[in-house]
Amino acid sequence: MDKPHKIRRRSFVQGLGLVAGLGALSVGSAAADLPTLPNIDPLRPLQLPSPRLEPFRQTLAVPPIVTGSGIDLGAASSMHRFHPDLPYSPSLGYGGMDYLGPTIEAHIDQAVQVRYTNNIGAHPFAADVDPGLHGVSDLDRTQVPTSLHLHGGVTAPQYDGHPELIQRPGEGLTHEYTPGRVAGNHWYHDHAMGMTRLNVSAGLAGMYLLRDDADSGTSSNSLGLPSGEFEIPMILQDKIFTSDGHQSVRSIWTTPQGQWDPATPGDVGVVNGVVWPKIEVARGMYRLRLLNAASYSTFSLYFANRMRFWVIGTEGGLLASPAPTDRIRLSPGERADILVDFSLLEAGTAIELRNDEPVPLAVAQRGTVLMPVFCRFVVGNSTGFNGSVPQQMGLVEAPLGKPDVVRDLTIMQISRPADYPSMIMSLNNLRYTSDDLEMPRQGTTEQWNLINVTTEPHPIHLHLVTFQVLGRQSIDASALMAKYPVPDIGARWTPSADAFVTSPMRPPEVWETGAKDTVIVDANSITRVTMRFPTADELGFDPDATFPRGGMTDHSGHAGTGMDDLQGYVWHCHMLDHEDHDMMLRYRLVT
Repeated sequence: MDKPHKIRRRSFVQGLGLVAGLGALSVGSAAADLPTLPNIDPLRPLQLPSPRLEPFRQTLAVPPIVTGSGIDLGAASSMHRFHPDLPYSPSLGYGGMDYLGPTIEAHIDQAVQVRYTNNIGAHPFAADVDPGLHGVSDLDRTQVPTSLHLHGGVTAPQYDGHPELIQRPGEGLTHEYTPGRVAGNHWYHDHAMGMTRLNVSAGLAGMYLLRDDADSGTSSNSLGLPSGEFEIPMILQDKIFTSDGHQSVRSIWTTPQGQWDPATPGDVGVVNGVVWPKIEVARGMYRLRLLNAASYSTFSLYFANRMRFWVIGTEGGLLASPAPTDRIRLSPGERADILVDFSLLEAGTAIELRNDEPVPLAVAQRGTVLMPVFCRFVVGNSTGFNGSVPQQMGLVEAPLGKPDVVRDLTIMQISRPADYPSMIMSLNNLRYTSDDLEMPRQGTTEQWNLINVTTEPHPIHLHLVTFQVLGRQSIDASALMAKYPVPDIGARWTPSADAFVTSPMRPPEVWETGAKDTVIVDANSITRVTMRFPTADELGFDPDATFPRGGMTDHSGHAGTGMDDLQGYVWHCHMLDHEDHDMMLRYRLVT
């Protein structure tokens, strides 16, 4: 079990002293202005500080690759060391790893069986389980519920990782993943109801790369992309460590242990389970597969020298052509496939991958400032991959045309002092248990206007489908809510915000021009996306089929509980703190 922060005057004073200590650290030729670490604001010290840790002590770990049509993937309890100056910390891992999971690679023509088993003991964050959340009980501290989700996968509903289709220790489920449509950068992670933030933070996440004949992942790939040692998966997280050096999901002293918190940003950057690693690179081109696997934080990423790089792919596959940029913004759940050319840098150059995403106002008021750096690349003497940036990449995505249906959907944070917890994160002013579902028809195109009336960005993710980002507009959220007062939670509130826009439509960012499954919806704005919902014939399975609920007794897919059947998919905020309470709704694809 993870040990709590010890709230002592000595620790408090030491925490405030970390700013000067790390701010004076010498960090190399390209990083003389490295921001202060960690992110403690001494004027508002509510943030629970991690111990002082020297960055760039450890080399990046790269998860092993597993392939094949049949893969065994158990989740188990373990111990993981995030930094040489930290002790081993209780953790969870997939596939025999002590934290995170192996990178699964599959060809798009290949059906894959993933035989999942829950072998977890007591939860590393058992003391942080909150039975006040929907679907959570004290049992979950020791009989940990899990649900494996292939994020980005086109997956039959019974294998999608539905949050109510859980497997407890000793139970399992064989997931049947159908062949894909295009090569792309997926990932897999836990999705259990009310426990996702705890399970993923403890380590239940991993990359899942789809390959095709052109993007084969070998040195002979016809696109001329870096491969092998020159292709690096990078799972980005921000974390908090206790004064005893264990990973924590508590960010401020005023939230008692065992109570859900709507925001748990970290003050330490972690890549592939390593705190502030260094990455030794040759002088050449690299392909970096980036994933934001944080519970809460959005990252605006750039290199310390502001050098240009190229985005070649999003969640749904390769872009039609590379998009040059010097920054990319990723919210939790989003991925980016980028090319970085280190050949123009002199041997010995040290360059950091940094973050300058502003902390949302409500979190900044608690004393948190941004976590400013993830890792350092160190350029060696050897010559690496010397290919050039391809001019043509993936398929050109044709516009979907006029939608058959336009939906207005709202993203809300509701304060209910009489309830527990008093803050409720909501979609459409509804709770997860609502029967007021979106029910798009198979074979139709829809436009979803995602209306955020809160003061922070939210990443919205739809299971099963990808979408095209049309653009964003700012709105006067106060005027919208004054015109259309919000009813008590449980009654749908989805008024059109078109009469309250305050800016022209802003086009998608250069890294959002491909197919997406997760999108940032900024504060006080509308983000418009369009998508086509496939038919059962196109999918090769019925997306509206019912399937048995939770408690699998074996790998057969037959339930052992006798409870009501489940149906459909979910859409939700991918801030895992928000998804767990209660910013997630079901939806169905009907005929």
